[in-house]
Amino acid sequence: MEEYEIAIVGGGGAGLTAALYAGRAGRKTVVFEHMVTGGQIATTALVENFPGFPDGVDGFELAQNMLKQAEKFGAEIRYEGVTSLTRREDGRFELNTDSGELAAKTVIVTAGAGYNHLGVPGEERLTGHGVSYCATCDGAFFKDQDVVVIGGGDAALDEGLFLARLVRSITLVHRRDTLRASKVLQDRARAEPKLAFAWDTVVEEILGQDSVSAVRVRNIKTGETRDLATAAVFVFIGQTPNNALLKGLVDLDEGGHAEVDLRMRTSVPGLFVAGDLRTQAARQLVAACGDGATAAIAAEQYLAERT
Repeated sequence: MEEYEIAIVGGGGAGLTAALYAGRAGRKTVVFEHMVTGGQIATTALVENFPGFPDGVDGFELAQNMLKQAEKFGAEIRYEGVTSLTRREDGRFELNTDSGELAAKTVIVTAGAGYNHLGVPGEERLTGHGVSYCATCDGAFFKDQDVVVIGGGDAALDEGLFLARLVRSITLVHRRDTLRASKVLQDRARAEPKLAFAWDTVVEEILGQDSVSAVRVRNIKTGETRDLATAAVFVFIGQTPNNALLKGLVDLDEGGHAEVDLRMRTSVPGLFVAGDLRTQAARQLVAACGDGATAAIAAEQYLAERT
């Protein structure tokens, strides 16, 4: 059975950075990515908050450069999924992939988390063109414009309050008549003059040709529909961690994110988790890259102590 020193599951910012550090350390490294390298950042038209690019950078281009850099230092990229992960009695790990089995002395899981989508017409087509799942990432594009925020939990209010520093007005669309967010955030939101609430309301469609122009909403009590003009729609209805490989193997928090220490170590020796899949992640590319570097350095130290 083929064996690697470091196997990385997930080819987003965290995974590619881990691969760069692992490769530069001279470790036999493989990265598994079943979709597109770069993860969520690869679908972002313009990244303005990654250090070193004062004019911003195309997300796909940035992801490809990360990939080339990891490959330059010897990391192998496999475009296939990992279906299971187990730890042997000898401390090594066995990975079942779309093409077979392999072993690894250490594993770094950077499978990330997927934003929950509304599933309405126009959402997928206009993602990156006014539909966003990250106010910190994209809020600055809509300075002094009217925007819509979807959700009623902590994330929706937290990100909505962040947007209030930038935009002209915010309409928060929530399907209930009460918020689920913490009281302190509710108090801040109600005190924010730029923020108005559309209660008992759901989004039926996101409208626009090349960019978002409006959202069609429906009041679930009256059945009335109307169009809200907006430059952007920020969706905050939760995330789903891609944790299938970790269930029953490591400690997870209530949201399904892996519990790690400051070195990205899980409760299983030799198994690391970095990026959005770990607990209390910042959910920013620069933070994910930092996590990936930290995990790779910790994996290298783990290997060095056992040789």
